[in-house]
Order: sequence, then C-alpha cells, then structure tokens
Amino acid sequence: MKGLITKKNAGLFEVDYGERVQNLKALGNVKKQGLYVGDYVEADEVITKIYPRKNILIRPPLANLDRLFIVIASAPKPDLVLVDKLIIYAVIKGIEPLIVVNKTDLGQELASQIKQIYSPHYKIILTSALENASELRAEIKGLCAFCGQSAVGKSSLINALLGEHVTEVGDLSKKVERGKQTTRMTRLYKFENGYLADTAGFSLLDAALTLPVGKAELGKYYPDFLAFIEKCKFRTCTHENGKDCGVIKAVKDVQISLTRYQNYLKILEEIKEKR
Repeated sequence: MKGLITKKNAGLFEVDYGERVQNLKALGNVKKQGLYVGDYVEADEVITKIYPRKNILIRPPLANLDRLFIVIASAPKPDLVLVDKLIIYAVIKGIEPLIVVNKTDLGQELASQIKQIYSPHYKIILTSALENASELRAEIKGLCAFCGQSAVGKSSLINALLGEHVTEVGDLSKKVERGKQTTRMTRLYKFENGYLADTAGFSLLDAALTLPVGKAELGKYYPDFLAFIEKCKFRTCTHENGKDCGVIKAVKDVQISLTRYQNYLKILEEIKEKR
C-alpha cells in the first residue's frame, strides 16, 4: 500500500495512508537508500520501496516538496538577500516559492515594501498568527514547508493554522534581534489539501546554502530582469557594469527594483568568491 512518510524518529517512520497512520520500520536495503520525510513509500507491516522523488533536500531532510513559504516579518529585520537565495534555490529544485509577510497586525509598511519589490513575479501572502491566517491556509496545497529567519513567527503560524499548540514558540533577543531556534525535528502536519512541514534546517541556509548556479546564469533566475537581459550587448554580460547592459539601464530607469538588483550583486559576489 502506498503511503507518505510524515515523521521520522530514529528507526521508526510515521506513514500516512490517508485514512490511517502507522509507525513502521524499513527493510534494511530500503533504509540504506535513505528515507526522508515527504517520501512516498510502499509499505504494509514494513516499508519495502521508495517511489521516485520529485526533488530531495539534504538540509533540511525533505523530499517531494511542492511549495516553499518564505516567511518574513518586520522584526527581526528582513534579510532580503536570503529571500532571493531561497527563491532561486526553490526554482532550481522545481518548487514554487511564495513570500509570506507575517505579523501584519504590527503594521503594513513591510507588506507595501515587499509588494513593490517582488510583485507581480511571486505570490505574496499577508498574514498574522494573532489575527487571520485563512489566506495562508488556502495556499497549503501538496507538500509545503515554511522557511526563513528565526523568530519571524513560523511556529506561531503553524499553531494558529492547526488551532492547537503543536510546536514550541521562541522569542526574539532584543540585544541582537536574532530569534532563538525552536524547531528540532522535521515533520509534516496534515491540512485539507496538503501537508505543511516545520523544520529547523532552513533557517541555517544563509550560512550553508551554495547555489549551483554560474555567474553568467544567475540573472536568468530573476524574472524581472529577463526582458532587459535581451537588450544587453554581450551574451556573457553579468550586469555589473557597462553602458551596454540592459539590466543596469532598467535599474536607472526604475524599471527594475534597486533592492532586487543590489541583492543580485551580493549573490553574484558570493558565487564568484566560491568559484
């Protein structure tokens, strides 16, 4: 019978068949292949087979992800370079990225800023764990995951969406405005039209994530650049300098967000340093 691994705990795997859930072990040869939360498996009294994966993430350990919710809030200060990196990472993996602006009960200034920078290329969801998360709930389709900086309210949102306290909520250090990581284990929570993962791994990607993208390819992952890349004189243009660059001209003409362009340059520099 085909099921979905929704939780992993030592040598036991929680398998959801839709109408029932079982905690099972895996055959030795299957376990050696590596089993991930999000894996579709064949199982009865034991897991005997892993079905082909749409994608696989090593850190955090997740498979078959359909949507990635990149959560930001006014505090801690949003790291938009990290947001761009996560968007690119998602696209490379065949995952749809969505931006969630949380804590809108504290004000709409950030929401307006994010709309100006990222619309219309990415879906933006405005929400608050304290007031209304119904729009976010409607977007949980297939296998989904939250990611983003600590203390942006990922755990609070999951608790609000489920209507119960299922994951620990941390606080924000006023000294350094850095959240305390509270999520220790990857698992999937079931919703009407899909599953949602809460995981510790994504908050570390700003330090650990290496994008498998060359410097000449990076601009192609910025949909707001594409129409202007065609106007660059040289096909190898990396949009750093030069009067013959269509992207730079579009930034000067306010046709491309300056913030997005500055984020691009920072990521480009990281790629060059690592190469």
